[in-house]
Amino acid sequence: MPVNPNATEILGRRCFSRLQEVNPPVDAALLMTSPEVTEKVVRDCAAAEVRYVWMHRATGKGAVSDKAVAFCRESGMQVVAGQCPFMFLPKAGMVHRFHGFLRKLAGTYPQSCGVTVR
Repeated sequence: MPVNPNATEILGRRCFSRLQEVNPPVDAALLMTSPEVTEKVVRDCAAAEVRYVWMHRATGKGAVSDKAVAFCRESGMQVVAGQCPFMFLPKAGMVHRFHGFLRKLAGTYPQSCGVTVR
């Protein structure tokens, strides 16, 4: 479900303004925001009882904010900070799979956080 306070629809799908409006509630959220916005969004995640937060990062800092990561951990949420989700998808493109392979070789591939990607 897309969530964006500035849109009512994204790619033909209803867009919610806050996580608390999503029904049924979700367990996980993928954040594709600036670090400053991420700090606000994780508070909505906590209010919506989201247990898993993924802060997307392709290049640069992505959605990662040290304050937001700390807030998630203090609130009992599991957080993936700064990983591109495409390298974990079984049918992702070759570049993404290769990136994941290199991370495994380097020992920097993150451990599972308990979320199953469907």
